[in-house]
Amino acid sequence: MRGGASRAQSRLSLSTGAYCELVVSPAVPALVNALVGSNVTLAVSFSGAPDPAVTWLMRDLPVVTWTITSTTPPDIAENRRNVLRIEANGSLTFVNVTLGYASNYTIEMTKSGLRKSSTNFTLEVFENIQNVILSAQPDFAIEGADRFTLQYSMLQGVVVQQMWFFNDVEVKSNSHYSVEERSLVILRPNRSDTGRYTVLLTNPFNRVTTPINVTMLYGPDEPILEARPTQPFYLSGDSLSVSCQAEGFPQPTAQWVFGTQTLPEHLNGVLNLAHVQTNQGGTYTCTLLNERTKEERQKSIILKVYEKPSGNPMCSVQSVNNVDLQYHCWWPGGTPQATLYFPELSDASRGAENFSLTLNASDNLNGKTVTCMAEHPVEQNKCNVTASSPIQFLPDVRTTVSSEGEIVVAIHCVSKASPQAVVSWSKGNGGLTRETTYQISSDTTQLEIRDFNVNNFLLQNYACTCRNPLGSQRRDIQLRGPSISHSSLLPNHNGTIVTLTWEVPPTSVVTGFGIQMKGPGLLSKNRNGTQTRGSVNTFHTIQQKPGPVRRADIFVLDPNLTYRFRVIPKALMTEGEPSEVHRIGPAEGLSGSAIAGIAAGIPCSLIFLALLGSSIYFCIHWNKNKNRQTRYPVSRAVEKRLSRHSQAITTQTTPHNLQTGGLKAPPDYNRSQLTPSERSVALPTFVPPPPVRVATTV
Repeated sequence: MRGGASRAQSRLSLSTGAYCELVVSPAVPALVNALVGSNVTLAVSFSGAPDPAVTWLMRDLPVVTWTITSTTPPDIAENRRNVLRIEANGSLTFVNVTLGYASNYTIEMTKSGLRKSSTNFTLEVFENIQNVILSAQPDFAIEGADRFTLQYSMLQGVVVQQMWFFNDVEVKSNSHYSVEERSLVILRPNRSDTGRYTVLLTNPFNRVTTPINVTMLYGPDEPILEARPTQPFYLSGDSLSVSCQAEGFPQPTAQWVFGTQTLPEHLNGVLNLAHVQTNQGGTYTCTLLNERTKEERQKSIILKVYEKPSGNPMCSVQSVNNVDLQYHCWWPGGTPQATLYFPELSDASRGAENFSLTLNASDNLNGKTVTCMAEHPVEQNKCNVTASSPIQFLPDVRTTVSSEGEIVVAIHCVSKASPQAVVSWSKGNGGLTRETTYQISSDTTQLEIRDFNVNNFLLQNYACTCRNPLGSQRRDIQLRGPSISHSSLLPNHNGTIVTLTWEVPPTSVVTGFGIQMKGPGLLSKNRNGTQTRGSVNTFHTIQQKPGPVRRADIFVLDPNLTYRFRVIPKALMTEGEPSEVHRIGPAEGLSGSAIAGIAAGIPCSLIFLALLGSSIYFCIHWNKNKNRQTRYPVSRAVEKRLSRHSQAITTQTTPHNLQTGGLKAPPDYNRSQLTPSERSVALPTFVPPPPVRVATTV
């Protein structure tokens, strides 16, 4: 295409016979400086063709378009028409130029058939520099800061060059100074940077110089503390003074602190102590403060006034992450501080006043008494501590009702242990954490179950485990529904008032109790002032008691009447089994159980009477037959033997009444074949048979 354009220009040149190249050039320097509000022209000249088309660009944006000698007005953006004017020769004039027109400009001229020609300008627009102010950042120049900055600001103006001076010597960027845009930075300022700083600002139209005085604040330096007279320690009644001094600007102020007590101000930081006592021995701290910079320095001096530590040493043992044991021993106060150590655990580890020693928990430490030795120049002392694993314990279950009417069950588990045992909770096979239903106290000893459903109490199996580094104890808790474990009734001396007491099982969920009565109504007075009573043959509730109550007093009873009482445990609307029934009043007819016993005993009694009658009849019949038997004379020797035998039987067995008419007949051995019911009557006492006459004849 470039070859085609050359051929077209050649043809145009041949046809015109005079113009072969369009040339535009600047009539002024390419860099043009202008003052705000003035008129300035970017002047150009051209040759090579008449009436070329002109385009002015501000950077890359066309701002004016026109054809020279054209009667058509130039094409200028509406927002620029008050400032931009194009001259007859194509030059661009700015009327009352503003800062916004400072930019790079390009003029392009074109003519049909000729190559485009262009040239560039740079327009700088300046304001006069006015009202220059120097300021510091931060407000104070502080020694040792990372940087201190002096910066200038001005009401108006465009700065071409800035120069900084310190005490009239020009400052340039180096390791201590950094000259930056609109500022001078002092790096790591020090007290030698105090002096006069000046900034010189220039542009093509004016120059301004502005000074500022800088005072560098520093200190306090390291305090110097001295006690006079100088000696290693002081005795009660001595007098001394302690001075605290340090360099700084402004001069630092001193403040003395002893322990936690701030001492009154003292002239030039000198503390005078007259007739010191033992309670004045210790650490004295001097604080030096720079009031301007708020920088401060502290330094302490220990004044020794000998005294024995107060009281006796104390020992304890604590858990570290529920894995290790930390033995602790302290004996506060005293000068010098007591040296503390546990010889049974480690003779090499020692501490002063407050000492701790951490060991891995092991079985040999369980129940072992450990002694802390406390050594002081005035006195030696000791204390003992014993670490032990958790022991068996009983959980405590308490039930309340929330403001929303929900049952809240609190289970409390605490086991005696040293260090104190940490409690963890579980339900079934899973652990419990804090949530809406389950709340665990901050010390982990209590589990609170909200919105407890007493109808599912058989499924509520919980466990608490008390654990410290030496071991653990676990207790399973199966919550029970409302129930009574024991109850009793105690009347007053005249039987008109009774006190009903009861207990509930340790894991029973109970929110209240109903006191029920059966029998005559309680005495009361009607409108006419007379006492009335009714009678109820079923139990009815006469009192309601809250969950924590374990007794009820029932008044106005008639001692001549019989009453029955019982307690109904409740968990809100759920009732448990009632307690045993307690009766009070005079004796009355047979109870139901007695009547049942009598009814069951009547058949047995009839059988017994029939057997008794049969036995009597048998005895009478047997006695008659005996009397009919032939009697034989008995020899004197036999009578003596029988007499002795009868006496022996009398001394060994229950005596029997002998029948009249002689000796008893031999027993009826056939009765041994009778059934047990037939043998229910006792057999007669056995008596040896009388001798046979044949023996006498022989």
